[in-house]
Amino acid sequence: MINSLGINKPAKKTKVVVAMSGGVDSSVVAGLMKDQGYDVTGITLKLYDDAKSSKEGRQCCAGQDILDAKRVSEQLNIHHKILYYQQKFKKEVIDNFIDSYSTGETPIPCVQCNQTVKFRDLFKYSKEIKADALVTGHYIKSIQVNGKSSMYRAKDLTRDQSYFLFSTSQEQLDYLRFPLGNIEKVETRDIAKKLNLNVAEKPDSQDICFVPNGDYSSVIKKFRPESFNPGNIIDLNGNVVGKHDGIINYTIGQRRGIKIADKQPLYVIKINRDNSIVVGPKKALKINKIILRELNILGSPDEFKNKIKIKVRSTGKLLNAQVKLNLNKAEVNIFEGENGISPGQACVFYLKDDAGDKVLGGGWIDKTFNENLST
Repeated sequence: MINSLGINKPAKKTKVVVAMSGGVDSSVVAGLMKDQGYDVTGITLKLYDDAKSSKEGRQCCAGQDILDAKRVSEQLNIHHKILYYQQKFKKEVIDNFIDSYSTGETPIPCVQCNQTVKFRDLFKYSKEIKADALVTGHYIKSIQVNGKSSMYRAKDLTRDQSYFLFSTSQEQLDYLRFPLGNIEKVETRDIAKKLNLNVAEKPDSQDICFVPNGDYSSVIKKFRPESFNPGNIIDLNGNVVGKHDGIINYTIGQRRGIKIADKQPLYVIKINRDNSIVVGPKKALKINKIILRELNILGSPDEFKNKIKIKVRSTGKLLNAQVKLNLNKAEVNIFEGENGISPGQACVFYLKDDAGDKVLGGGWIDKTFNENLST
């Protein structure tokens, strides 16, 4: 008997772990699993000690979210446990974020979080308690053929989270289940109302849990104040045109805060490891080639011979590209070019087939090539 999760067991004999962040998505998943008769254990991760709130938005893994997850679990009458991963999170997510930002990169801590404490460590824990599957509220489609799962962009493209999950291993993907991948966000909230969950109207998380109101520099100032080193601002020809008070205050494509007068608006074109910043006109932001490091490949070599599309930022569009794999690195040539690509971000590979946009994996952007620069 194949159940709704594709497991050859009756639902009541199938033990599942649901990753519960305290938000509406994971709460609905827990409710669906309980409603379908599965043996459900909800797990909430405590990742950060300085819980905070914001009038502008909400963050995951804060104190209120843990309380909400506990209340939903009580309402659904399912087991609930909190795992305390603050030290792991500090070492593998926060420290990595600070290191990356301090060298002029633009990191994505949410990918690091999924890659480490959420999927690696929670995956391991789920296996240890002999759960048959780890179920999450991510908006991802997973299609299983002969026991092997493939990841696709979600039905609701406005909520699709495949970009953040490119580093999921094949072993993890085969074990994970994503019940929300084939529905729209509005349907999720409708289900929450039907289940009478107290989080049905709860706003979505917006900020990174350890970054107050998107103020990245304040986090670095707190943990590593020595990172605020002044340096030169140079133009496309290498001429010094100004001074900055620390590269951590700047990102590729930034316009505001440069404080240099010019005939046309100036943008941050590149951030150099020697602590200098290159500025220039908007047209100079275009990148046609990037080098990736630390690849995670989910597709076969033959699939990369096809017309590949890539994504270089979470909110970006799919771009046509040629991908040349070389061990744990890749050279990516972007046919139409793209503005403002930054080292430290992810580049995710997609291939269109009958089921949708299949994720072939991805890697971290290590270098970008800008034909406008002489530096």
